[in-house]
Amino acid sequence: MEHPDLIEGFENFSDAGVFRLRDDLAIVNTVDFFPPIVDDPADFGRIAAANSLSDVYAMGATPVTALSIVGVPSRDVAIEVLGRNLAAGAEKVIEAGAVLVGGHSVVDREIKFGLALSGTVHPDRLIRNSGAQPGDVLVLTKPLGMGAVSTAIKARRIGADAVARASAVMATLNRDASRAMLEHGAHGATDVTGFGLLGHARELAEASSVTLRIHALEVPIFPEAADLARRGLLSGGASRNRAFLGERVRIGSTVPGEVASVLFDSETSGGLLISLPRDGAERLVTALEDLGHDSVRVIGEVMAPESWWVEVV
Repeated sequence: MEHPDLIEGFENFSDAGVFRLRDDLAIVNTVDFFPPIVDDPADFGRIAAANSLSDVYAMGATPVTALSIVGVPSRDVAIEVLGRNLAAGAEKVIEAGAVLVGGHSVVDREIKFGLALSGTVHPDRLIRNSGAQPGDVLVLTKPLGMGAVSTAIKARRIGADAVARASAVMATLNRDASRAMLEHGAHGATDVTGFGLLGHARELAEASSVTLRIHALEVPIFPEAADLARRGLLSGGASRNRAFLGERVRIGSTVPGEVASVLFDSETSGGLLISLPRDGAERLVTALEDLGHDSVRVIGEVMAPESWWVEVV
């Protein structure tokens, strides 16, 4: 759809739609929801809300209002479960500084939860996934491996301590990362969710007409995830993402197979993948580490376009 005030639609795989309201103000709109990936209803509510908010943060915007979206099997899910979902999700909205203004529910075969969000941004401060430039470096702000973890949870093959640590990672807002990338000169960014690191890296590369090189052993990976991948505990998204990306993603012969699998695997409420000049990247990493984000890493660089989108070495 074309409109003179539509700044970002779906043409460039953008994380959210952006519409100009006036010269100094644009509204950012996005929606996301999914079924539980952890057993605890409150953890699920926090994770789903943080995941939804991530699209706004990836654009360098500020969340303003939220609407809850709920699917619930009316006969099979106790109202207390739904209440814990919604209350925990509302806590994350408040933490983000936004306001929960309502929502909508439908009867579904399984419970689902997420948010429709509106945010604001000055059009000149908008961070797009089409802005990566050759010579930039790539920063990832959260560890990978949540697809493997959620699969292991369903299979009852992961311990409670690992689940608690993974839930804390997924429930962490990307607010600090978003503010830091604005402060330190980001050229482009996207959040890492269902298409995995390599799927979202491909979107950043294609939208920006560049090629990304990722150093596999520099990528932060959740401690248990590589072993889970080695045991075949990956989400269904891993094989779908690998098949879709095909030969446009090149995996070096020295990259361990389990690491490559994690890079392809779907993520839930992952971090931001940010393209920015090297000096800004170093300051960004330091700033986030000072705030307690201990998995922030420089994981690669942006190159002139080749015949592939992403190269993993």
